[in-house]
Order: sequence, then C-alpha cells, then structure tokens
Amino acid sequence: MKSFEYFEPRTVREATQILSDYGEKARILSGGIDLIPRIQKGDIEIEYLVNIQKIPGLDYIEANEKGGIAFGASSRLRSIEVSRIIQNKYPILYEAIHQITSVQAKYMGTAVGNLCVATPASDVATSLFALGAQLKIIGLKGERIEPIEKFYVAYRLTCLMRGEMVAGVILPDPPLGTGTAFLNLVRTHADIAKISVAVAIASRNGICREARIGIGAAAPTVFRAAKAEAVFMGQKITPELINKAADVAAGDAKPITDLRSTVGYRREMARVLVRRALEKAVEKAKA
Repeated sequence: MKSFEYFEPRTVREATQILSDYGEKARILSGGIDLIPRIQKGDIEIEYLVNIQKIPGLDYIEANEKGGIAFGASSRLRSIEVSRIIQNKYPILYEAIHQITSVQAKYMGTAVGNLCVATPASDVATSLFALGAQLKIIGLKGERIEPIEKFYVAYRLTCLMRGEMVAGVILPDPPLGTGTAFLNLVRTHADIAKISVAVAIASRNGICREARIGIGAAAPTVFRAAKAEAVFMGQKITPELINKAADVAAGDAKPITDLRSTVGYRREMARVLVRRALEKAVEKAKA
C-alpha cells in the first residue's frame, strides 16, 4: 500500500477546499467500510485522505423545515436503523439497513458513505429511490440539492464535481395513503443482493396517485423503473395492473452475469420481486 497524506478538516469549507485542490487524488473517509479494504487490497490508490469525522454538525437525524426529515453525512447506519421516526415513517429504509448482518458495518458505516460508493447493489440507495430522497451537495461555489436519481451517472460514478461532497440526505413526508415495501434476494444473509426492489405507492379509493419503484443490482446503477411507474399512475390498482408493471420493470432492467447470478435469472427475479413488492405496498396503502 502506497503512503498518502492525511487530513482532518474541522469545517465543510476546509474539506471541500482540500477536495478542490487535489481532485481525484483525494478521497473522503467517514466510516471507511468500503474505502479502507479497497486501499488495502490495492484496488484503488490515493494520495490524499480527507477524514470528515471531526467536522461538527454532520451527525444528525432531525425534522426538516419543509416537512420530512434529514440526516447528515456522518450519521451512522445504526443510528438511522434505531431511529423511531425512520422506523415509523420510512420503514423501507429501516428494513434495508436492518438486514445488513455486519454489526461493524452498521456501527462504523454511514448511509451517505454507502451512497457515495455508487455500487448498483446498494440496498440503502434502492430504498431511498423509492422514498424520493434528495442529496444536499456542498462545494466551494455553494450548495445544491439533487434528486437521488440524478446522483448516479454510471457504475461507481456520481455527479459530484471537483471539490464537492454530500453533506446530507433529505427525505420528504410520504403522501397520505402511502404503502411501501422492500425486498431483496441474496444467497446468504451476509451476501450482497442479487437483486433488490423498493416500492412506494400512494393511493386513494383504489386509484394510484403516486408510484416510485427503485431497483438495485439490475443495471450499472440503482435506477427508478419510470415506465413501470407510468403504468400505475392514475389507474385503478388491480392484479392485472400489478403484473403489467412488473413485466415493464423487468424489461427496463439491464443486469449482468457474474459470480452471484445470471442475466436471465436476475431479469426474471426483477419481475417477481417488483410484483411481490407492489402487492405488499398496495396492501399497506389500504391499511
């Protein structure tokens, strides 16, 4: 492992200045669950490591002034998992974190760090797609808010520009009559998902008013199944409509064959999991 220069900035401004100065040669360290093993294995080489853990004000889970909640870049996965407001208002985010079996990963890892790894197999990102999450991004030129579906541009590549960092995540209040569901398929509980699906359906009198379907591990990035959502919007929810939306979602998937699964199996299971998740979410919306 090559040597590198280590920084512990005390402000977001200081951190973004370092990131701006050194560009791709610098990496942010928060939990380090993904970064440290990759450095040790030689998968990536860095020259500058920027530890943001000493920056105050980045570890929070709190009500957002416009409704909903927000959490910061240093908020640990475990803190989000045990938060009552997360469990009650955003249960699919709780479920996505709860099924992570590594205690170390949850106590050390952060949700924002998980997002910034930009792996298509992120269950956390998949759930946040369905919840309509927005990311608070800060750089030397100021602050911007990006919908999570615009954050990922390619495999392990985000829209972050030189000198920018994700400072937090904003979750809107779920619309009235919302039901949600999170499902994933793994070989073992400790394994990375072969496919993951998160769904949020808002309905009234049996008519779909809003639909969000996030799918992970079925394309180069986590993605929203927009065409399948369009099948639902404004329609009376029926078993036939659910099956049609599942078929459309599977058609939008662009999976690969790897050690964990094949293209054909992943595509078929995308169909199955979307159907099951939609059924589950619709039932919850009725409750």
